[in-house]
This record gives sequence, C-alpha cells and structure tokens, in this order.
Amino acid sequence: MKEIKEKRVAYLYEAVTAGTIRAAADKLNVAPSAISRHITLLEEELSCQLIERHRTGITVTQAGEIVLRYYRETKSSEESCIAKLSALQGLQLGHIKLVIGEGFVSDLMLGPLSEFAKAFPKLTLSITLAGSNEVIRQIETDEAHIGLLFHPANHPCIRSHVISQQPICAVVNPGHPLTKSTDPLLLSALLDYPIALSESSFGVRQLLALAEFKQRLRFTPTLTTNSIAVLKQFVRTNMGITLLPEFVISGEILDRQLVALPLADEILNAGETHMVTRLGRQLPNGAQQLLNHLMQWMKAFQK
Repeated sequence: MKEIKEKRVAYLYEAVTAGTIRAAADKLNVAPSAISRHITLLEEELSCQLIERHRTGITVTQAGEIVLRYYRETKSSEESCIAKLSALQGLQLGHIKLVIGEGFVSDLMLGPLSEFAKAFPKLTLSITLAGSNEVIRQIETDEAHIGLLFHPANHPCIRSHVISQQPICAVVNPGHPLTKSTDPLLLSALLDYPIALSESSFGVRQLLALAEFKQRLRFTPTLTTNSIAVLKQFVRTNMGITLLPEFVISGEILDRQLVALPLADEILNAGETHMVTRLGRQLPNGAQQLLNHLMQWMKAFQK
C-alpha cells in the first residue's frame, strides 16, 4: 500500500507555490537539494511524475495537482479540528487570514475589523493586499480564509457570500474640465486626458477591457500600477484621471480632494464587490465568526 509522507508533500507544496525549488528553499531555510530529493522520493513512492522542471522554474502536473489538493484538504481539516476543540473548551483562540483588494482597506479598518478585534481580542488577523486574480488564487489554495475583491471572474471553486453593486467612475481632480459635465460621461470623452490604470490582474482593468472591446476603443495609460494609493496620488497631483469604484475614494470625496463622475457605460456600471471563500471549505470557528460579521457589514454597506 502506497503511503503519502506529509513532509515530502509539504516540500512539494512550497516548491509549486514559490515557482522554483530555490525560492522554496530560501523560504524554508533548507538546501535546494533537500527539497528536490524529497520531491523525487515522493514521485518514486507514488509512481508518478508530480512536477515538470524548466529552466525558469517548475510547473505542477495533473498528478501533482491531485496530491496538492489532498495536502490542502488535509491542512484544512486539521485547522477545522483544532478550531472545534478550542470552541469546545470555551476558547476563542486562532489566526484568521484575509486577502483583499487595496481599495477596501480604509472601510474595513475603520469599521468592521476594529469592532471585531474588540469583541474577540484573542483572535489574531493577517491581511494580504492583492489584485483580483491573486485573491482568487489564495482562496482556492486555502492560503487565506476570506477574500474581498472587485468583480471576480466566475470560478467553480469560489463561493460568493455577499455581492454588492459598485459602478466604476471617472476619478478626477475637483478643478478638472470634466467636472463641468452634467450628464454621465462617455468613455470616448476620457480619451483626450492622461490616465492612470491598475494592472491587468485587477477587476477594474478586466472590466474596462470588456468595455473597450465593445466600444472599439483603447486607452493608452500614462501610468500603470498595482497600487490604489498611486492612482489616487496621480489624480490629486493633477497628472490626469483614473477609473475606480466610488467607495475606494469615499474619504477623498468627503475631504474634497477627488471627485467621482458617473459613466454612461453599462459594462462599467455593472461592477460588483464580492466576499468569497472556497466552495466546500469548512472555516474554523474564528474565521466563520469574522465572515458572519463582515457579511452583516457588507449588507448594511449596500443600503
């Protein structure tokens, strides 16, 4: 009977996640040869090839995906078991991992996360900022418990618990000529101005690509970035305009630093924020409590 050795599968997981054996070795503080040897032994024990080695790194095979799925499910079950035992003992210890789009930070920290931390002081949190594609990847691979992102593509392994309509707007400086318009702006009206856009891995940019294709036009950004803060600063310093959901700049609107102008485009007006977990994953007690808390906040946010 074949036996799956946990340590070897863990090395396989780290190597695939890091993309190279050397990067995994640096993270784990072990020799690359040790990781390579354990993966080779695992392949021999299971009688199948788990990774393909290339000059620039490694990729996982179909057999490797099956082993990694087993590993993630095992770790998830272990986490759930420990959480249930803690709950049974009347404890609320644990660590919760969130992965979110940068635009959600202010609203989360000012409201629901500060409230949750006060209510459950023994629970700890980690927050990773990421684009939409990376949020989905971390949720799918159980690297994070809960994700919050803008307009994800449909994914068979992802469950959306709350969806909120959030149209994309043109974000401009208060003195910008576009503020004189009394009607929603056509996308073509924005082409004459310098524009900063998020990278293609972000939901805003993916939605814009659909709108560009439909209207047969193309934006050539003056600046491309993975930072919402950089987009805001681009507009604040009067370098040009950008495209973002209004909630992302709610603080700047109140301070009269930025203005959000509606767009006359049905695709961009169909933007959505999603709170997600992996379909079928049983969250630990603490993570489930936070999910319930965030769902209430997000539903109230819609009203």
